[in-house]
Amino acid sequence: MTRMTKTLTGAAALAAGLAAATAATAQEPQFFRIGTGGTAGTYYPIGGLIANAISSPPGSRSCDEGGSCGVPGLIATALSANGSVANVNAIAGGSLESGFSQSDVATWAQTGTGIWEDREAVESLRAIANLYPETIHLVADADSGITSVADLEGKTVSMDEPGSGTLVDARIILEAYGLSEEDVEAQYLKPDQAAERMRDGAMDAFFFVGGFPAGAIAELASQDDIVLVPIDGEEAAAITDEYSFFASQEVPGGTYEGVEEPVETLSVGAQWITSADQPEELIYEITAALWNDNTRTLLDAGHQKGREITAETALDGVGIPLHPGAARFYEEQGMDVSGMTAE
Repeated sequence: MTRMTKTLTGAAALAAGLAAATAATAQEPQFFRIGTGGTAGTYYPIGGLIANAISSPPGSRSCDEGGSCGVPGLIATALSANGSVANVNAIAGGSLESGFSQSDVATWAQTGTGIWEDREAVESLRAIANLYPETIHLVADADSGITSVADLEGKTVSMDEPGSGTLVDARIILEAYGLSEEDVEAQYLKPDQAAERMRDGAMDAFFFVGGFPAGAIAELASQDDIVLVPIDGEEAAAITDEYSFFASQEVPGGTYEGVEEPVETLSVGAQWITSADQPEELIYEITAALWNDNTRTLLDAGHQKGREITAETALDGVGIPLHPGAARFYEEQGMDVSGMTAE
């Protein structure tokens, strides 16, 4: 090789390197926030897994080269929040690009019904995917004497924070059993705070809606004797008859230390929602990233509930229109999205 050839080859390599560096620098990052729930619940860790899966910051190695299989240039973050209602409001107000919500809350908000009937409907709310079933936990101190919802009367009970879907469901459950917030000593705390109060003997019971095993409950059960109170019988049947978003679910025995027998309760779907204002191509790419093989590995290894997040159940219980980008992805996969898009 002549000196000139060597010089040209070196110059070409340098130019290619500079071009690649310039391209990486030129790629503008795009930020995408996911509103979740409290750090002691299930939304937050699942949100972190999904944010990691769909992200591929500028300059990252490509998926084919062993790098991220997320959306090129996207930086997604999971933010701790107050839960379903708060996330819906934040999406409506533009302070979040997306968030997690219980299926009931999302549907009520988008249609202006249920708990939203006295408020302006969030008609622009759109679904990306149904994720997993969320279990309604009613946790009681073993020494409280509480073995049924009816036993909550006169007891100190945390209903979860204002803005949470748990609070909405707790009110529905109390009503089904002939009770209201006025019939209990109602507190409004995050589940980890309620568990701490229970350890201190200052809390008889608390509601929590989330995938099992929930961290705050598991930690509490390892330190104190607890009871998982069943939500079953005629009262539970009346709830599922009136509200199609609820389904019966069993918490297997051994899920929490000291709770050896299975417990019948209710569940709602955890769904990932966004706004119709988000670009179609972006949501299409995010949906595709959610369901690629790399994300499957992350979800399976990252959290017990992650294994329940499957493409086969992505449309289950979705009561609001799909975002056009998500609908396009599912349609391409041969899934039936008829009647699931906005007019």
